[in-house]
Amino acid sequence: MCSLSIFITLHTRCSRNYFIFPVPNLYFMEYIQLSVAVTDSIQREILIAMLAEQGFDAFEETDDALLGYIPAAKYAEADIETIIAPFPHTEQSIAQQNWNAKWEESFQPVVVPGFCTVKAGFHDMKTDTPYEIIITPKMSFGTGHHATTQLMMTLMQDISFNDKTVFDFGTGTGILGILAAKLGAKSVLAADNDEWSAENAAENVTQNNTPQVVVVHGSIENASGSTYDVLLANINRHILLQYMRDMYTCVNDGGILLMSGLLTEDFDMVHDAAVNEGFKLQRKEELNNWIVIQFGK
Repeated sequence: MCSLSIFITLHTRCSRNYFIFPVPNLYFMEYIQLSVAVTDSIQREILIAMLAEQGFDAFEETDDALLGYIPAAKYAEADIETIIAPFPHTEQSIAQQNWNAKWEESFQPVVVPGFCTVKAGFHDMKTDTPYEIIITPKMSFGTGHHATTQLMMTLMQDISFNDKTVFDFGTGTGILGILAAKLGAKSVLAADNDEWSAENAAENVTQNNTPQVVVVHGSIENASGSTYDVLLANINRHILLQYMRDMYTCVNDGGILLMSGLLTEDFDMVHDAAVNEGFKLQRKEELNNWIVIQFGK
């Protein structure tokens, strides 16, 4: 996910936990827990997105509140007063602990029914889906848990990748590029401008035996001068809008642009920008207030 953070949704009986780790190696540190009394699901999703942009690394949803976690060193610099002002809220310090170990302990397999299973190498389980992807959970975006990744994967099962060229813009763990390769793509360029993500994606490509996926540390400029049959972009509204013209240039005539990292309220703005560049809407799906949009050229 092109220099963005990860959203990993783990469902438990009483809460949902989101872990967002844009910076590697900060496994032991002191955190500030922000508790915001908000119960509306849409307001929570918006708060998560806004607080993540301020440096919050993890979120937990309980029945009564949204809990956000941010390194203590970053908290003083975060501009959050206007974000949380409408809601009752409290703060407390959380002692140092191994957040990486806690994250891996909670990592659960993800199944897109009848299509694909995403699991870690330490999961001892048999799968009954046609496709299986093994992702080493090293805190880069795209383990399949978040709604946007699941939406992208769900629509990918209805796209013909056989012998196609693919550009995975903001690849994160490489999960979507790897899936495209397993679906028959002849070549996949997977780019991420976060060095940690690019390294993780390259490891996962090797682990999944998909040599047709080439991972680069960079952004859309790495695709300059080339065009692709399918462009995958699970990023966010700001990046998608910023690079809409570049993405149009990168897609072959008759090709497909598949985008997510978007909330439902982002649709009109992103749709209009895509249409203005020449794309035509083909499909839109929604899950938990997140959307995926498919355009054709």
